[in-house]
Amino acid sequence: MSAKRLLLVHAHPDDESINNGATMAAYSAAGVEVTLVTCTRGEEGEVLIPELAHLGAAHDDSLGERRMIELANAMQILGVKDHRFLGGGFRKYRDSGMMGTESNTRSDVFWNADFSQAVSDLVQVIDEVRPQVMITYDEFGGYGHPDHIQAHRVAMAAAKQSNWKIQKIYWNGTPKSVIARAMEKLAEFGQTMFGSNSVEDVPWAKPDEQITSVVVAPDFSEAKANALRAHATQITEDGPFFALSNAIGPEVFGIEYYQLVDGQAHAPFDDSGRELDLFAGVSES
Repeated sequence: MSAKRLLLVHAHPDDESINNGATMAAYSAAGVEVTLVTCTRGEEGEVLIPELAHLGAAHDDSLGERRMIELANAMQILGVKDHRFLGGGFRKYRDSGMMGTESNTRSDVFWNADFSQAVSDLVQVIDEVRPQVMITYDEFGGYGHPDHIQAHRVAMAAAKQSNWKIQKIYWNGTPKSVIARAMEKLAEFGQTMFGSNSVEDVPWAKPDEQITSVVVAPDFSEAKANALRAHATQITEDGPFFALSNAIGPEVFGIEYYQLVDGQAHAPFDDSGRELDLFAGVSES
């Protein structure tokens, strides 16, 4: 077992590459044991490749199988060898879809899962892997998707119930000032970020003072970009993520921000007082 161990809890394939691709690649390359738990296969996702539209839930309902392959390819690119679906089986929890949709009412979706069982499933992973650091979503799930919210709830509950004490827990988030600058740059090219020019419309934008930590890993920008490309049914080259890269530069993929919600921040810090190493101060045991 590696001396340093990182656990990430995500809702669907592609969430990990979007939020933490550079972080995962950088720590994997540094010898950290990185474990990714994905709660669903993302069966309800929108298919962005027209010729594969038949995979969608309203047609063949086989998108989950495709997204499993995409996820495996992304993990290979990022150097992550330990990836699991929650519960040990890739069909245990189905993508819930958005609130108010018909799919969200199904009994087999993650949102309607037996909460204590889902927590128990993750506790088993925590007790086996014994991570010092865990990354997941905030209480709003970043942007309000039911599976993101549920992943947050399950992760936080499992961290409390496990026999192993996780020393530092982080939530994903990006400072409002960073998103505002990105929007200004995109506007110069006549583009918007997810259809808006206002930082107030970006739900995962957090007040700067809430962002405690940042991973600066420009050497892994390309790996993150390629991991995003691996999720081809969900992310396109002409979409918002690559528009941001084209406007600001590919190095934007190498910077990822976090809010430390359990544990203590430790040096080294950047000029804004944010810690630069998520493992700073942890006991390697």
